[in-house]
Amino acid sequence: MTKKKRTVIILILVAVLIALVPLFALKGAEFGGSDDAGSVMIEQITGGYEPWFTPVLETMIHGELPGEVESLFFCLQTGIGVGIIAFIMGRFVERKKWANGKTKESNV
Repeated sequence: MTKKKRTVIILILVAVLIALVPLFALKGAEFGGSDDAGSVMIEQITGGYEPWFTPVLETMIHGELPGEVESLFFCLQTGIGVGIIAFIMGRFVERKKWANGKTKESNV
């Protein structure tokens, strides 16, 4: 096994441990989002919290979005962002190939 492969495997294991250790170390803990924590802190400091506006989709459907729909929108946003980042990184790789004088025809 090369040094590069070993490093990648170790980094993947560390990432998995970072994700799993809190779940087992903090039994019974509630993991909430930053939006909830922020509104709770504002309410504690000022005594009353009233949002400036309601989200556009909630206004259109006259109610709150179900959690599954919010998750879907979040996943779509994540997928679009990853696609853009992958496209940009691919362009950098292609630019490096062109700078080194390699073309698609010479690789075939």
